Amino acid sequence: MRDDPLQDPKLLRLLDLLQRTRSVTQAAELLGQSQPTVSIWLAKLRQRLGDPLFVRTPAGMLPTPRAQALIGPVREALEALQRLSTRDAPFDPAHAERSFRICMTDASHITLLPPLLAHVRALAPQVKLVAARIDERTGPALQSGEADLALGYVPWLAAGFYQQALYAQDWVCLVNARHPRVKRTLTRRLYQSEGHVGITGGTGSELLANALKRAKVERRLMLELPGFLGLGAIVASTDLIATLPRQIGEALAASAGLAVHASPTAIAPFTVQQHWHARAHHDGANRWLRSVCEGLFQRGQPRRARLG
Repeated sequence: MRDDPLQDPKLLRLLDLLQRTRSVTQAAELLGQSQPTVSIWLAKLRQRLGDPLFVRTPAGMLPTPRAQALIGPVREALEALQRLSTRDAPFDPAHAERSFRICMTDASHITLLPPLLAHVRALAPQVKLVAARIDERTGPALQSGEADLALGYVPWLAAGFYQQALYAQDWVCLVNARHPRVKRTLTRRLYQSEGHVGITGGTGSELLANALKRAKVERRLMLELPGFLGLGAIVASTDLIATLPRQIGEALAASAGLAVHASPTAIAPFTVQQHWHARAHHDGANRWLRSVCEGLFQRGQPRRARLG
């Protein structure tokens, strides 16, 4: 009911202040009202509840059992209203204690996660990072709040998701630095005649497969892996060729002493982006995490985030 005094915040505040001060005069001062006005409000409460609520004594206005039973729910309601009317405090990374769940590929565990973790630990020592996979659950996880951010190439995220470009990725080929047939240049003829190791996981594998199909290039696959774990050691100990995005390729080459060659077949580059759901767009903690990723990974001219 619109005229129900128990739905009027100022009357709830009056009950709270009378309980605290035991004085109509002091309650009126704290409410910024005249004493006659507050007395009218109290009379309205008494009539609605059928109870005197507070009785005058030499020790002040003492609450009745009914008022004492009400004060807990009244204060809970006032606190809830306060939370609704108060804007979120700015995210303070230095003192924050929370975790961020970030969806990424296993390649990003090698290339993106180490600098991100080092940066977060320096600025937010109590913040925990949780790495999750990029798969068909990524969209629902971002939407529900189970995940905070996705880093990578996630072309199926569309309506309701923001995307911000970080950097472009082209493709390279890795070979054993002592490969007996691949010397200074990896030719198309050698590419087709040599054995390959393929990565079946990762969001860019379909791009590679489609590009090779359009170019009518068939790889002689001798080994398929679900991810990049162990790939560097395999290429370093065999004569197999691996075709993969440049960033992970150069990282594996540096750690395993491999040779990096340009791909002899044109493969369209793709853009690594950070993705988040519209529901988290204005969240202070999520904005801080996105700004960290932008500062660490965005290359070239910054681009505004866009909503799909």
